Amino acid sequence: MQEDFLHYLWKYKKFNTSKLQTVLGEAIQLLQVGKHNFNSGPDFFNAQLKIEDQLWAGNVEIHIKSSDWYVHHHEIDPAYDNVILHVVWEHDVDIFRKDNSAIPTLVLKDVVSKSALEGYYQLFYKAQKWINCESDFVSVDDFILQNWLERLFFERLERKSSQIETLLSASMNDWEAVLFKLLAKNFGLKVNGESFFSLANSINFGIIRKTQSKAQALEALFFGQSGLLETEIEDEYYKSLQQDYQFLKQKFNLSQTSVMPLQFFRLRPPNFPTIRLSQLAQVYAKNQNLFSKIIEAKTKQELYNLFSVSTSPYWETHYTFQKSSNSINKSTSNKFIDLLIINTIIPVKFSYSKILGQLNTETIIGLINEVAAESNSIIKKYNTLKPITSSALQTQGLLQLKNEYCDKKKCLQCAIGNTILNRF
Repeated sequence: MQEDFLHYLWKYKKFNTSKLQTVLGEAIQLLQVGKHNFNSGPDFFNAQLKIEDQLWAGNVEIHIKSSDWYVHHHEIDPAYDNVILHVVWEHDVDIFRKDNSAIPTLVLKDVVSKSALEGYYQLFYKAQKWINCESDFVSVDDFILQNWLERLFFERLERKSSQIETLLSASMNDWEAVLFKLLAKNFGLKVNGESFFSLANSINFGIIRKTQSKAQALEALFFGQSGLLETEIEDEYYKSLQQDYQFLKQKFNLSQTSVMPLQFFRLRPPNFPTIRLSQLAQVYAKNQNLFSKIIEAKTKQELYNLFSVSTSPYWETHYTFQKSSNSINKSTSNKFIDLLIINTIIPVKFSYSKILGQLNTETIIGLINEVAAESNSIIKKYNTLKPITSSALQTQGLLQLKNEYCDKKKCLQCAIGNTILNRF
């Protein structure tokens, strides 16, 4: 038995409310269950009920056993002085406030709906499954599902926004600097994301502003800080980058000590860090005031125009400095730019508008719905249960659902789980 399930029973009155009574036999008339509290303090605020002829207004605390009150030391916590009812599954000890007045106790085990219990055990205690509601997922109403995924998408955005606000504070509210760090991380993709992020953190954005008119200077800066210009290679472009980097390193007193090593192993050549760093350099060489342009952009196509770049000419015939290859134009693909839109651009636009107090969720929804649905093992598995993805809004919602609800068994806080349980 989970305490969350008792919260669910109380919140949705999944028990016989007609003949409630305390463990002392006093009649209880439930008027309002109160507001569910997910933070510290009692579980439900501002409940209203009658015990015999006395009207009570206050808070409700819920536990598996009555003795949990003392296990959690509520008897010495003033936040619990206004508890008017202790709701438990099993009563094993009487409970008293700090002033030694008894707290009325209601035992749910005696009044809970058998169908609610059946639904609970079916959801949580069947054989091992990928997600608890695997067998019922297909039957969830599309309207409920799509609304929940939209809410989860914004929940995911809120988490990312919190991270952006931390970066903003560390960057003295320089949005261009924060954008650079986030873009760098996403240009590194999963394998080199943290390495690219450490690279961006090692460069004061003022240096980017002073060098971005010259793409080669930016490449020299990025390659040098990443440790890719440390050896001696007989290559004219390599030697030119070395010279440029030594000048920049001395001029701006650059340090590489905090930059994580880059990885090439098991990467497809188009995703080699050399290629992605060159593309990142080209983005900044092409776009002065990139942050302002992103904020002003309203459509996916406008963002494609900003981020559609090729590498410098050298990388058209190279993937590494040591070996040449057939000439190929190595441009950022629309699929790659979609990842930037999902993971960097929309979170930045959301955070900026929220801080200004100008958040327009319809604009965010319109943009994310233009972006194609992602494809990964989690999304594919959900789609085998029920085909539901048409854009990145749904796929981002599904990732939030799996990571923050399904994997953590938070079915009782999930609209899907509640919908399934409410059938019983």
